[in-house]
Amino acid sequence: MVWHTPRRSVDDRSRNERDKDELDRAIALSLGEESKRPNGQRWRADNDEDFAWAVQDSLIPSYPPYAPQPYNPRGYRLCGGCNRDIGHGNYLGCMGTFFHPDCFRCRSCGYPITEHEFSLSGKDPYHKSCFKELTHPKCEVCHQFIPTNGAGLIEYRCHPFWSQKYCPSHEHDRTSRCCSCERLESWNARYYSLEDGRSLCLECMESAIMDTGDCQPLYHAIRDYYEGMNMKLDQQIPMLLVERQALNEAIVSEKNGYHHLPETRGLCLSEEQTVTSIQKRPRIGGNRLVGIRTQPQKLTRKCEVTAILVLYGLPRCRLLTGAILAHELMHGWLRLKGYRNLNPEVEEGICQVLSYMWLESEVLPGSKHMPSTSTSTASSSSSCSKKGGRSGVEKKLGEFFMHQIAHDASPAYGGGFRAANAAVNKYGLRRTLEHIRLTGNFPL
Repeated sequence: MVWHTPRRSVDDRSRNERDKDELDRAIALSLGEESKRPNGQRWRADNDEDFAWAVQDSLIPSYPPYAPQPYNPRGYRLCGGCNRDIGHGNYLGCMGTFFHPDCFRCRSCGYPITEHEFSLSGKDPYHKSCFKELTHPKCEVCHQFIPTNGAGLIEYRCHPFWSQKYCPSHEHDRTSRCCSCERLESWNARYYSLEDGRSLCLECMESAIMDTGDCQPLYHAIRDYYEGMNMKLDQQIPMLLVERQALNEAIVSEKNGYHHLPETRGLCLSEEQTVTSIQKRPRIGGNRLVGIRTQPQKLTRKCEVTAILVLYGLPRCRLLTGAILAHELMHGWLRLKGYRNLNPEVEEGICQVLSYMWLESEVLPGSKHMPSTSTSTASSSSSCSKKGGRSGVEKKLGEFFMHQIAHDASPAYGGGFRAANAAVNKYGLRRTLEHIRLTGNFPL
């Protein structure tokens, strides 16, 4: 008998072949059900492949150590603002990141950016207007954005001490400048106008010296300052507060001396003259000072110095007026002590050193230039601040006057000061003055 070999059972197939047949049947079944659905409920074609791979993954058993991976269908997006799934709604794409439209917000104001253009700083987006507000400098005079020049660059002027930024046009459009601190007048803070054409800012106006009698205590305090440095002035020199016009007329009549133009604030007279001085302080009328009362005064020559003249209205706790008085009194001391025919760099330079030293003693108490025997220096300080000390604004203004002296560009006042100051720092004031008396120059 011949026995035929039995047919091969289906179960005898390899495991891989069985898995492949199961996958093929699952896909065929899925496609058959899909064809029976209405048109509006059909899956998108680009998801068929995703679904097929998902079915395959479900049929293939997982073996450790491989963990199942999360299923992220094609087109999955995470919002860079809220870190949530964007889904199938509208979205924005920027810098390789996706955002919900309401999550793409300005770093400055926090509101959504809906414009087609925006500004970027690092990875932070801004409205263009917000970014300009943060980075584009504004003029401190007109409070507008400083315009760009023809090359598209932002060009502005800046005060070397106060750092006041302003449009270049304000240097030529008659914008007022304070005659004390030199800051330009802001459009929202009007300056006071003096009758001689000068202007004072509100801060400097608070303590401006307006008449001769008001200045006498300060004048005597500075004389005591000189005495405390063993530089006593033996003669009583008249001191008058005058307007700009009277000071300029006196300069024209004065034969000796070197004057720092275009703005001279003080003068040491050696000629006999008739000078119009301020007798009574003016009153405030709106933004102007009006009703000033003056009187002519004949100055006779009783010694080498006739009088000391100082502009009225120089402010801030007498610091500027005091600096000018210290400078002019040094002129008087030199003439009374027989220092003759000094060149401008030497005479103006050493006078500026005394002015600087007095300011330093007022602004920086305990400095090396405090006189050892002065009895009235403290009184000049207390006269400007009855509460015991100078305010931060007062100290800042005093530092500005010192900065003016140290950085003056003129040959006599600036160059002379720097040469004189170097000699005084090296040899001391007394030896420097003695060398000037003998040689007419600073010691090297």
